[in-house]
Amino acid sequence: MGGDQVTGLEEAVGRTAGAAPLLLGVRHHGPGSARAVRAALEEARPRVVLIEGPPEADALIPLAADEEMRPPVALLAHAVDEPGRSAFWPLAEFSPEWVAIRWALEHDVPARFIDLPATHTLAWGSQEDEAAVEGDSPLDAETADSGGDSGPDPCSGPADLRIDPLGVLAETAGYDDPERWWEDVVEHRGVGKGDALAPFTVLEEAMGALRETYGSGGHDRDLVREAYMRLQVRAAQREFETGVAVVCGAWHVPALRRKTTVAADKALLKGLPKVKTDMTWVPWTHRRLSRISGYGAGIDSPGWYGHLFSAPDRPVVRWMTKVAGLLRAEDRLVSSAHVIEAVRLAETLAAMRGRPLPGLSETTDAVRAVMCEGSDVPLALVRDRLIVGDVLGEVPATAPAVPLQRDLARLQRRLRLKPEALERELELDLRKETDAARSRLLHRLRLLGIAWGEPAASRGSTGTFRETWRLRWEPELSVRVAEAGVWGTTALSAATAKAEADAIAAQGLADVTALAERCLLAELPDALPTVMRILADRAALDSDVGQLAQALPALVRSLRYGDVRGTDTGALGEVAAGLAERIFVGLPPACAALDADGAEEMRRHVDAVHGAVGLLGEASAAGQGHLRARWRSVLRVLCGRDTVPGVIRGRAVRLLLDDGELAQDEAARLMGLVLSPGTPPADAAAWIEGFVGGGSGGGMLLVHDERLLGLVDAWLTGVPAEAFTDVLPLLRRTFSAYEPGVRRTLGELVRRGPGTGSSAAGTGSGIPGFAAELDTLRADAVLPVVRLLLGLDEEEEIGNNRVGVTG
Repeated sequence: MGGDQVTGLEEAVGRTAGAAPLLLGVRHHGPGSARAVRAALEEARPRVVLIEGPPEADALIPLAADEEMRPPVALLAHAVDEPGRSAFWPLAEFSPEWVAIRWALEHDVPARFIDLPATHTLAWGSQEDEAAVEGDSPLDAETADSGGDSGPDPCSGPADLRIDPLGVLAETAGYDDPERWWEDVVEHRGVGKGDALAPFTVLEEAMGALRETYGSGGHDRDLVREAYMRLQVRAAQREFETGVAVVCGAWHVPALRRKTTVAADKALLKGLPKVKTDMTWVPWTHRRLSRISGYGAGIDSPGWYGHLFSAPDRPVVRWMTKVAGLLRAEDRLVSSAHVIEAVRLAETLAAMRGRPLPGLSETTDAVRAVMCEGSDVPLALVRDRLIVGDVLGEVPATAPAVPLQRDLARLQRRLRLKPEALERELELDLRKETDAARSRLLHRLRLLGIAWGEPAASRGSTGTFRETWRLRWEPELSVRVAEAGVWGTTALSAATAKAEADAIAAQGLADVTALAERCLLAELPDALPTVMRILADRAALDSDVGQLAQALPALVRSLRYGDVRGTDTGALGEVAAGLAERIFVGLPPACAALDADGAEEMRRHVDAVHGAVGLLGEASAAGQGHLRARWRSVLRVLCGRDTVPGVIRGRAVRLLLDDGELAQDEAARLMGLVLSPGTPPADAAAWIEGFVGGGSGGGMLLVHDERLLGLVDAWLTGVPAEAFTDVLPLLRRTFSAYEPGVRRTLGELVRRGPGTGSSAAGTGSGIPGFAAELDTLRADAVLPVVRLLLGLDEEEEIGNNRVGVTG
């Protein structure tokens, strides 16, 4: 019996089942299709509505009527044992499937999903992962396809042929843009009375012709999905006899209309893999509905389509008004006259281009010309905020969720941290209880891989009690929450378990120290003992000075958090002090016989250790003098060893000079020795880079000490011509890091010549704005301003501190 033949039994069943089903082929996320579906359902009044989607979500359909449900939303399916394996079925307010669900709920008509179950979808993707091209997993394709978010589904032809049905139809009609063709023939076409089914009839004929030309689908999953959908349609016909309506991607309509045997369809479904699956509703965004998001939703402009759906009357006028409001909010001068002229221009462009109504291209061109004065800069804002948009849907609290998700939702409500699709900055003052709790939550989520917030540089203050976060909620974070649910039922317990597991699996000492810092930031007291034990073990066994130097700064920073967060960091201080001692012993030998790259890396380690020792001394007053004295002795050893690269020797001299442990005369003597004719020019240039480079105020040092500047100038002018081209790039890199004002002052000093200013003696002699001695009268003139800045009332308070201020 052939695949296209129908047995006598099936014919009998067909007569019993009544009329053929009403097949409504749609474009997913098409507002024109959504309006047509609503009109068709109102006219046909079916007894059951079947919708392309995973059947496991049937129990979730009633939630679509909940007052707290706000599209865009998505059905999320994930494997119970592997939550990271997931798939989405996004739905917007203008999605035909959403309109069909809402119509069924409003008219008390059963609604069911009839696509291939997610239990097979996820298992199928798991089997094909190994064969998939890296970065293009079958799961991603399933997300786009089974979720119905790729327009009329791309069809599969022989071999690797994949076509865009909309593109083919648009090209046939003489359009070079499928989106513009779709707008002209569907979005701008009204649905007249008694004409509700006409768009679906025409679209079905077009898709039938395409499938005849390009084949019935070379992708096995398309064939299997369509076989499953046919079985579900038959089952609904047997149950309801008449009044069966099916809403699915237009590409599938010819396949659902084709007559096949039940046995043939069941044969395609035999032996499909399965995986245990959970399903729920999650918020979605317009940005994730657009092609730029990587989910291939089939629409470039979800914000524009949402506008067309919600404003069927005078859409262009309303759109221009919305654009004007956005630009005014960004302090651009846009008047009512601009709106009127933009509308007129859009209508004129549509008439010239032979379009029934202005579309997105006409309105965009009009906005650019009239409201943006021809500039694409403000137009980019319109594209981002309106054409694509940052609308974030909402899901009712009654939707199924893993325990961790419920705890997160509870904390978000308590801490007033509402998830938003639009990126925003959050300034926290950790001295306040609510802000400290917000910080702990965000740090715990980062430990769990839920990157809702990213730390940012604080602009208002550099104190440890300040934190700045950049927040943005992305829909896929719901998957990360489901994944993290395996670690615990609350954010605290899950982060604790994850931190302990990460500490055990950490490869290097720096990884463990970074984890210890994150545990302190997230306030995980139960995880710290495990992390500290592993940290102490790794520190005792690690002999790589570079690794130790990388680990020390993170440990020392962690010690500072105890003051603000009230965390006991005593054990951490002991490990940090022991780590510092090991660095002191191993650093001088580790600095010998390094190449240029190794020397530069070690120079960065020296800087990091220097800062860490200073902070460690502040955090541990008992060992302050001992640690700093030991470090100064290490720096002196580095200064005098010829086997140490010049960049490290120069930096050691500079650090001692900045701390007041080396007199300026001694620093000048050491520089003079290095810049003597006996030193190779490349080594001398490296020493200079270490001494005045690295963005640590070296330029100002040369500005205020003309002796050092004179030494550098005299050495550079005496470099042989054959060596000059070798040292010039290194020196240019060193001096290019200085601020423009510093470079300009140095240039003036070099042009004038050291020591030729108004006064050749004393610090700052010959430099504009500086005198040989302190001018107390000029210093007193600054005191009122300083008093105002410090908020002091009494004259003697500022006077008592005059020496410190002027110094």
